[in-house]
Amino acid sequence: MAILNSIRKRGIFLILIIAMALFAFILSDVLTKGSSGPKGQDNIATVNGTDISRQSFMEEVEATQRNMGPNSNATQAMNMVWDRELRRVIMEEQIEKAGITVEKAQIDNALKSSLANNPTFLNDAGQVDDGKIQEYIASIKASSPEMYMQWLTFEEQTANGVLQTTYYNMIKGGLRTTILEGEQEYHFQNDNINFNFVLIPYGKISDEDVKVSDEEIKKYVAAHPNDFQVEAQADMQYVFFSEKPSESDVEEARTATNVLLDNKLEFNQDTKSNDTILGFRNTKNYEEFVNANSDVPYYDRWMFKKELPQTFADTLINLNQGDIYGPFKVDNSFYISKVLDTKKMPDSAESKHILIRYVGTMRAPETVTRTKEEAQKLADSILGVVKKDKSKFAALATEFSDDSSKDNGGDLGSSTPGRMVPPFDKFIFNNSEGTIGVVETDFGFHVVEVGKQSEPKKAIKLATVVKTIEPSEKTINQVFSDASKFEVAVDKGDFEELAKAQNLEIKPVNKLGNMDANIPGIGANRTIVNWVFNEDTKIGDTKRFSVTDGYVIAQVTDKNPKGLMSVADASATVTPILRNEKKAKKIRESISGTTLEEIAKNQNVTVQTASGVSMANPVIAGANNEPKVVGIAFGTKPGETTELIDGKSGVYKVKTTAFNPAPKLESYVNYANQMSTKAIPSAQSAVYNALKKQADIEDNRATFY
Repeated sequence: MAILNSIRKRGIFLILIIAMALFAFILSDVLTKGSSGPKGQDNIATVNGTDISRQSFMEEVEATQRNMGPNSNATQAMNMVWDRELRRVIMEEQIEKAGITVEKAQIDNALKSSLANNPTFLNDAGQVDDGKIQEYIASIKASSPEMYMQWLTFEEQTANGVLQTTYYNMIKGGLRTTILEGEQEYHFQNDNINFNFVLIPYGKISDEDVKVSDEEIKKYVAAHPNDFQVEAQADMQYVFFSEKPSESDVEEARTATNVLLDNKLEFNQDTKSNDTILGFRNTKNYEEFVNANSDVPYYDRWMFKKELPQTFADTLINLNQGDIYGPFKVDNSFYISKVLDTKKMPDSAESKHILIRYVGTMRAPETVTRTKEEAQKLADSILGVVKKDKSKFAALATEFSDDSSKDNGGDLGSSTPGRMVPPFDKFIFNNSEGTIGVVETDFGFHVVEVGKQSEPKKAIKLATVVKTIEPSEKTINQVFSDASKFEVAVDKGDFEELAKAQNLEIKPVNKLGNMDANIPGIGANRTIVNWVFNEDTKIGDTKRFSVTDGYVIAQVTDKNPKGLMSVADASATVTPILRNEKKAKKIRESISGTTLEEIAKNQNVTVQTASGVSMANPVIAGANNEPKVVGIAFGTKPGETTELIDGKSGVYKVKTTAFNPAPKLESYVNYANQMSTKAIPSAQSAVYNALKKQADIEDNRATFY
């Protein structure tokens, strides 16, 4: 909106500039046609040496977005296609190495399984029919090349699915736990030990007494690279200049809305005289008036108090027929409403129906072949039966209804006014409980029974004119000017100081990824993200962007390339580890004595006892989860004492007092089977994730999206 308004304000001059820019862009594209994309890239990615074509990838994204529906966005579709293509390339490589092939019969069976719930491909027996599949393919091949290509893609994906399933089944087939492993698991869970111990907690030494330097953190990260790998990240901050209406804009909108109430004179060029144009008070055709003057079209429905604007609900619901109220402001709009009618009616009603479709009705499947006359005759016949005996309604719905409600005996549950199509809605709210009749809608003929209705409440039918409060051209110009001045100022000045001086809220955005789409407070905006990660954009750079309802002035505050985590980001994880290592060293140096009792006295702690501790659950009562300490204790014979152990909670010394082995079993098959059963469900994802982690992936998506 900001761009369009700016163009409108500046007229021909800006239009010429934009036209020249577009021409330059097209000319540049022509001159670099051989490069096939930014920086000569023609591939969206390269995975283990296999290229994923930019063109085919983008076509897949467009098709996926169309299939996802109107509420989807390109980023969602792109991520779905990316995951699918990445899996395809990685798995195709493994499948080829394994020499796995797929037979046509396997693909056919998989196709039939996928189509089992689609009535287009079912015969009278409810089975997938090969003839119907071939008939469908021939039909779309002749009439819709696009649908035929989608079918070929479906077949290819089905074949890939069979191959992948075969591959994973082979792996799962090899996941068999031995009896020896089952025996080990049994003892891991059931053997336990008793021991005495002393614990000198790390908390004994203050954090302030143990300093961890950035250089030490850096060395630790370098020594443990697999634990600190990160994708490219960046931090930014921004201020927002909103094109919200000014106070004068609000008052002008109120006046403009108020003018609609009364008649006005309008000069008629044909008659050369003034015509009287009826205002909202006097018009007789409210639907026409609202549709001609309102930003929200006329909606003919009954409304209850809970559906009215909350602030004005008490006033509106108590108006009488013919009363006018307004202008009144709701959010960013002015309303004027006139009460066309009032009555008492239920605000919810239960219903059930038997839907009889015929050829040409909305969403009618190809299996419906009856004519409209045949459908009406059948509906009337069913009506006669259920009027005589309502108990037969559910059985008849199960047998005849052409929608999913037949599985519930035709029960549609409870609905509110306006939820159903108008003829159906009118029937269930204008008739009393228990009424049965036939209603015709765009879906066919409905045999309807009105169920339980709520207690009648007052409802009103309103004609409402809604006028959105828009910023004036003066306001838009001022916002554009303010944003431009700030952009120029921060190019040489301090971003935070200038924002503070103008009472602008600075909004930080941390750890932004180069494939992120949403920016907190702004929403989806790949343009800003791409600018932040552009190799020419440096830390401290600023830029103005047009966004919905205004402008954003953004500044890059930090950039970290793909690789090891920065010291600042790793500090929260590494500092406690290094700090505890240093504390452990200090504690060890302060200890005198060798027995538990001597150490306890020296360190002013007590000798504690732990009983029944197992390897499977290495929790020491009164301490912590200490697998290292418990593992060493298990390796120590009863009566022997360990060396000092650096645990999670502090420094330990342990004396094992008893080893309590679990009784031997005749067979450990059950434990072996349990381990196999536990491993198999996660095998598929574990294998793929391992392959993905090891894959050499050159991801160029950020260049194109």
